[in-house]
Amino acid sequence: MKRLICSLAAAALLVLAAGTAARAETIRFSVSAEPYPPFASKNAAGHWEGFEVDLIHAICGHLKPAKCELKATAWDGIIPALTSKKIDVIFASMSITDERKKTIAFTIPYYNTPAAIMARKDSGITTNPKSTQGKTIGVQTATIHENYADKYFKPYATIKVYNAQDEANSDLAAGRIDATIADSASLDPFLKSDAGKDFAIKGFFPKNDPIWGEGIGAGVRKGDDRLRERLNAAIREIYKDGEYARLMKKYFTYDVSTPPQG
Repeated sequence: MKRLICSLAAAALLVLAAGTAARAETIRFSVSAEPYPPFASKNAAGHWEGFEVDLIHAICGHLKPAKCELKATAWDGIIPALTSKKIDVIFASMSITDERKKTIAFTIPYYNTPAAIMARKDSGITTNPKSTQGKTIGVQTATIHENYADKYFKPYATIKVYNAQDEANSDLAAGRIDATIADSASLDPFLKSDAGKDFAIKGFFPKNDPIWGEGIGAGVRKGDDRLRERLNAAIREIYKDGEYARLMKKYFTYDVSTPPQG
């Protein structure tokens, strides 16, 4: 009888362990394959690092027993990768917009920075589209910055589209374009580099234009409400326990936070 009880207990433990393993699913987070410092880029050792990479690790600490996997997907294919279930979460500085909400769902915002226009310090370029008459402006493809440039600057300037913001910055430094419109935080590394010493942010755009959306959120598939709510809860937790503030200070000298309401 004792042997039977032990066998039953062992079997129960195996069933419990199997059930736990089944619950420990893998959640595939994806950043953009194109470098986007200080949010996500590869270091000299080939490892991903940056503000969003650190946020993913912090958020995953609140998603246990789930395991998190970090992937990289080309920006112009990142939404199709999500909808076709190749990834589970877009965590790649994606602005929450009404247009994107038609295809995917978003978490609450986790950061928000103003868009800016960058050009040579001695140029007369500003946020006023008329100041770019006859000039060429570089933007990253499939971004709200491209949408904004097309709507307001296209009547005056030529809009040149790039796969990555780094490519636009390089062409700006080489004199092949006259300005670039991008997220202000993503321009900081270039401005701090030797290549950016002759350039400056020539103005910030107001955040109240609908094109800019509601801030940056994590994208999930429509109908994946359980995962979205788990991510929302994790975002709230990293604000609550101070981890968000610690990571923000690591990368920025100004406030990019979007404290959860309620």
